[in-house]
Order: sequence, then structure tokens, then C-alpha cells
Amino acid sequence: MDKMNDYVFDAVVLAGGDYPTASQPLEVLHGAKYVVCCDGAADHYISLGHTPDAIVGDGDSISVANREKYVSILHVINEQESNDQTKAVRFLMAQGKRRIAIVGATGHREDHTIGNVSLLVEYARMGAEVCSFTDYGVFVPCSGTTIHRCRKGQQLSIFCITANALSAEGLLYPIYDFKNWWQGTLNECTGDSVTIHAQGEYLLFFNY
Repeated sequence: MDKMNDYVFDAVVLAGGDYPTASQPLEVLHGAKYVVCCDGAADHYISLGHTPDAIVGDGDSISVANREKYVSILHVINEQESNDQTKAVRFLMAQGKRRIAIVGATGHREDHTIGNVSLLVEYARMGAEVCSFTDYGVFVPCSGTTIHRCRKGQQLSIFCITANALSAEGLLYPIYDFKNWWQGTLNECTGDSVTIHAQGEYLLFFNY
């Protein structure tokens, strides 16, 4: 399924990284049917005049004023084994919302960015159809053979997680069983679709 084009999400998670500024993640956020703010993102979202449908997290980052004002939609989950982004995704999946977009998951600390992006594979294992929109492109977790719409000249990076037997159609450079993340970066689409063949899991990043 194409997660980038004409795709309707059940919900959007606004994570606690940099608030999006590019048109693509903002369109996803503002067009959402249902918005869950991680508690670290809620204050900014509310300050812009928006009201989330739910606020989820450990409750340590939201202001006292908003904690009191939005207590009816605040879901405090105190366990520390998962981050607020994961808590928000689990909250949505418990409601039967599986098609999930994430925005605002990158920026601030690089270790948080890497962690948030790598968690997409975990969410896919949980049964979510999920992707993460940044100001520069979109991360899509995949497994097996997948087909994606794209545009000629669009840059695409491939990050192996558990994948092997990699091959592709529609890319400028041939792909193989990458041993390091950098080896699959900065490929390029040669037409309006790309097919990735693999056994196992991998992450794709489509530059806008």
C-alpha cells in the first residue's frame, strides 16, 4: 500500500521533536481525523490554536495550566520502558486505529531522532501501518516485496534492519545486501514507481 500518496490515516501522532514547518507534514497534521499529542508537543500545538483529541505520555512535559485545562483528554502512562511516541501509538492501536502518521519525531537530540525512526519497525511488527513525515521526507517501514509510487529523479534511501536478498526495479543504482546504513542512501527513482524485493525488514526514506 502506498503510504505517501492519497492515503487516509486513522490518526496522526504529533511527537515531541521539532514542530513541522514544511508543507507536507503540516498538511498531514492539519488534515488529520484524530490528533494525539505526545505530552511534550501538546503545549506548542495548543498555543497555535489547535485542540488535540488526546494527549498521551508520562505527563512530565506538559504545562501545569494545560494539564489542568485538558485533564479530560490527558492519558498519563507512567511506565518508563517506552517513550511517549510509542505510548501514543499503542493508545491508538488499542482503539483499533492502525493507519498512523507521525510528525514531529525528529530534531532536538539526534539520539532521540534515531530511536524514534527505528521504532517504526517495531510498530509495523505490532500490526500498524505507519510512517513518519519529517520536513524533508517520509520514513516508511517495510518487509518483503513492496511497490511504491514516486517521481522520476526522487531520492530514496534504504536502511536494512533484518533484510537480505535485496534487489529492486526502478532505481538508478543497483542494491544489494547492505551491511552498513550508509550503503543504501541517496539512490534515485528512474520512473513513477519503484519495487523493492527483500526477505526481512527495511526502512525507506523518500525525499520530497
